[in-house]
Amino acid sequence: MSDEANPAEISALDSPTAAPHPEEMKGTVRLNIGNWVSVTATGRATPAGFACAALLACALLVPLAIVARRRR
Repeated sequence: MSDEANPAEISALDSPTAAPHPEEMKGTVRLNIGNWVSVTATGRATPAGFACAALLACALLVPLAIVARRRR
């Protein structure tokens, strides 16, 4: 048997392909409901990721606002 961890148990945050970033923000949330359900969510974000998300939101919402105004 090998001492390596099961690939399903390796977190995406611990992945060697995840490039480190000096301003990277990490977060973990754990939700337990009774003794039966346990959910854990982890995330990683960089300032460039937030900027891209803002640009994507603008690219979707501005045309939507224009279409909504023309329908009136």
